[in-house]
Amino acid sequence: MQAKYISYQETNAFSSTVLDYIGKNEKLSPFYKYEPDFTGFTKAIAERNFSADRAILVSTLQKQYSSIHVSSLVKANIELLADKKTFTITTGHQLNIFTGPLYFIYKIVTAINLASDLKQQFPDYNFVPVYWMATEDHDFEEINHVKVEDKMITWNKKAAGATGRLDTSDIAEALAAYKGYLGISENGIKFSKIVDHAYTKNKKLSDATRELVDALFGKYGLVCVDADDHNLKSEFAEIIYKDITEENSFKHISKTNAKLETLGYKAQVNPREINFFYMIDGLRERIIEEKGRYKVMNSSIDFTKEELQEEINSYPERFSPNVIMRPVYQEVILPNIAYIGGGAEVTYWLQLKANFDHYKIDFPILILRNSAMLIDKRSETRMEVLGISHRNLFNEPEALKNEWVKSHVNLQFSLDNEERSIRAVFDQIKLNAYKIDKSLSQSADAAKTKALKLISTLEKKMLRAEKRKHVTSFSQIDNLKEKLFPSGVLQERVLNIAPMIVLYGDDFIDSLITHFKPLDHQFTVLFA
Repeated sequence: MQAKYISYQETNAFSSTVLDYIGKNEKLSPFYKYEPDFTGFTKAIAERNFSADRAILVSTLQKQYSSIHVSSLVKANIELLADKKTFTITTGHQLNIFTGPLYFIYKIVTAINLASDLKQQFPDYNFVPVYWMATEDHDFEEINHVKVEDKMITWNKKAAGATGRLDTSDIAEALAAYKGYLGISENGIKFSKIVDHAYTKNKKLSDATRELVDALFGKYGLVCVDADDHNLKSEFAEIIYKDITEENSFKHISKTNAKLETLGYKAQVNPREINFFYMIDGLRERIIEEKGRYKVMNSSIDFTKEELQEEINSYPERFSPNVIMRPVYQEVILPNIAYIGGGAEVTYWLQLKANFDHYKIDFPILILRNSAMLIDKRSETRMEVLGISHRNLFNEPEALKNEWVKSHVNLQFSLDNEERSIRAVFDQIKLNAYKIDKSLSQSADAAKTKALKLISTLEKKMLRAEKRKHVTSFSQIDNLKEKLFPSGVLQERVLNIAPMIVLYGDDFIDSLITHFKPLDHQFTVLFA
């Protein structure tokens, strides 16, 4: 595959917050600690103060990987985490069935490539790419489906509690539909076996996801972390208690949100007074405080302050952070130097720095994940015929059609010259009128405005009349846009990896590894 690059601004698909962040707009500098470049990493490495028990992290990961065959590189990377000169490069995502949308794949490739780039830049240190599995998430409706081209495959199930703990025994129907799409080609059969083994040989969704992700990325040394663990949560227990009882995250992030809004930025997430859930099998419900007691919503469970302290100390795994506190938990238990996220994630991480400062937890470097558009051979040929480049491909369909008419039809559709002439005529009329009666100059201006509006309307009518003659070409433009922007959004937000695996096999991920450049902050356009 060949790659070309364009700026994120040119895609018209990213928020002003994200564009200002990667553009290093000074307005956002108070909301992060280090710049997303090698200079920032030099400072972050020198100042990172990781105090958690590395031995607990290593032993926990070794236990989590005990049920699958681990590649030598993954095994080595887990062991490297015991070394004080080892840092993690982390990305996180929900446990979408069959990997979900393509951007999940792009997140992980960005983490792998950044770890590799940093090792080259800082050879005395080690950098381990990590996929943080959102095993404690409870939004099953967000992960129970996947779109494969024009077909939606859904895991129909009554689910409650943390998704990582869900039983996969009833996923057979969705699995069969997915394997059916993969078909009987060599690439399809190979991937079908991987997917089948992951979901039929593991009882929990977390374990199935780990095996599938490891099959795709184990050879690159990616380590999957399931933080739904007693020993890991024990290191976070003190902060759990403080934040529930003192509501620190609510106070600090609310102030940050207000500051961001005064600068014209919209908050991505809003904190609650208590940003933790209580979680046992089949239950993950918010904790609220009422009259000095801490109650678990939609249950009969409640605690006094003293009972809460005892419960946290004895069963820290029962306390699950929401999107506000999960980043703090992550940085407590991982020797993390960078977090890689999509636009929405980078935005909400910018809301969190004051809370990190309060708890004296190092704030990681925020990296916008790589984004990509894959253009197949047929689409590339159609682009060449229509005269559409990889840059103007991101324009709206009507703009592309207007450009096509102006470049393919040998007629004059612009009335710019006529407009200039009319302006000159009316300016002279205005001057003559002013000499007769000053009040007449306003009438002259009004007449000029009306005439120019008529010219503009006529120009549009001429263009529309010509466009009606080219139905076939315009239909091709519409089809091209729908192919490359399904449902009108970036391809990566809708499509699954399955079509890419069937068509290109291992070459697809290998090409992403080759062409993604995490610190260049550019959108990647791949030509198959």
